[in-house]
Amino acid sequence: MKSSLGAGDVERFRSAIARRVGLSIDDARLGFLADVLERRVSATRENAASYVARLERTAGVSKELGELARELTVPETYFFRHFDQFRAFTEVALPQRLERRGPFERVRILCAACASGEEAYSLAMLVHERFAGVASRVSILALDLNPTVLERARRARYSTWALRETPEELRKRWFVSDGPEFTLDPAIRAAVTFEAENLAEGSGALPYDEFDVIFCRNVLMYFTPEAARSAVARLHRSLTPGGFLFLGHAETLRGLSSDFHLHHTHDTFYYQSKTERDAAAHATSAGSWAPSVADGLDTTASWVDAIRHASERIQALTERDAPATKSPPANAAPEFHAAFELLRSERFGDALARLDGLPASTARDPDVLLLRASLLAHRGELDEAEAVCSSLLALDDMSAGAHYLCALCREGRGDAVGAVAHDQIAAYLDETFAMPRLHLGLLARRAGDRETARRELEQAAELLAREDAARLLMFGGGFGRDGLVALCRAELARLGGGA
Repeated sequence: MKSSLGAGDVERFRSAIARRVGLSIDDARLGFLADVLERRVSATRENAASYVARLERTAGVSKELGELARELTVPETYFFRHFDQFRAFTEVALPQRLERRGPFERVRILCAACASGEEAYSLAMLVHERFAGVASRVSILALDLNPTVLERARRARYSTWALRETPEELRKRWFVSDGPEFTLDPAIRAAVTFEAENLAEGSGALPYDEFDVIFCRNVLMYFTPEAARSAVARLHRSLTPGGFLFLGHAETLRGLSSDFHLHHTHDTFYYQSKTERDAAAHATSAGSWAPSVADGLDTTASWVDAIRHASERIQALTERDAPATKSPPANAAPEFHAAFELLRSERFGDALARLDGLPASTARDPDVLLLRASLLAHRGELDEAEAVCSSLLALDDMSAGAHYLCALCREGRGDAVGAVAHDQIAAYLDETFAMPRLHLGLLARRAGDRETARRELEQAAELLAREDAARLLMFGGGFGRDGLVALCRAELARLGGGA
């Protein structure tokens, strides 16, 4: 560490970066962070303590935050990255929002953390290609904190590498070769406005109820959990009801927000902001006591911890619902936990009876519904299990467990396509969840897709080694960890692979 830095300066700097810019910087990068701090202290002619103090007390977009963005973010992107999402934009999101807005209102699109402009310009090209007659009704605002990439975006000159996924006809129509680079057509450049904005804090560039579609891809994955939740809440406020949100290929809203519906089309995932009607329906179906499904969710907790948390929450809910003149319902949490323990001994009927003994006010609690659906699936009552899962997904369509159980039910009905769709959603929502990967592998092997089967089974075997024992109990179909790993290995051996 640099000798000019005092004890604790780098740690304090890391905390300030997390709060002001949202970035999560792990211990392995502390040496790099010390170098950044040393450079900024030298450039501003301050000592480390005063520099960090100034960073902590200022707010909004500033020159210094821009300088830090230059140092801490290294954006690498290209035109039409993850084209499946652009297909969903042109075939689902934009047509819906154009229709919703009517012939005289503008449709507004936001690219948050736009980097050097490739994403925003890709959208502009698609608008001009597919919706030429109404392109003047579509406006695109692109934001980034890094002044270097904003300057490059406004210049709109790109290398061959940046155009590597651009269809040849679009390259010829919208770019002009200029030495080693390509210059973008003025009409596309004029379709996008670029502004400086700090997504972690938000300011005037994120007004309430403004945008019809927001692209915020490969940003949240670098944020602290707190910054990610705040950023998503800010983006949600900026979306119109029914507006669409596109995240990065490996990003989800699981544990961050329950204000969106999940969509899975065009081989990709994206989100749609819930409308007031959705909120009213949720309140009616869930009961006036029901909190947000995401409230208090700790995605790092073990499944056992989640069950304990569910029991405690259900106990609190039933006590709150009890009339003031009567005693609270007795043993609500023990009833729920006892039902789970009866699952362990495969006494499925007794476990269901325990759930039936819970107060009526908890009947549509998400945790109760998930356990009930699992018990019904274990008993082979797939129609009933799927009906319960449907009720749960009406409350929380980002429940990975409910989607997995739906996949089993769909397979039981002979609907392999539906089973695969639900498994894919479950795996997307929770990348640590082994069972949908295993199920996808088995379905692919039966369909003769050896490559997919091998990939999914290998991933399942790896995840099973770390899977929570309680989650295996709930979703493993009566098999333990060793039995499920052995199944993966046997199937891989049949395919000529290993795990």
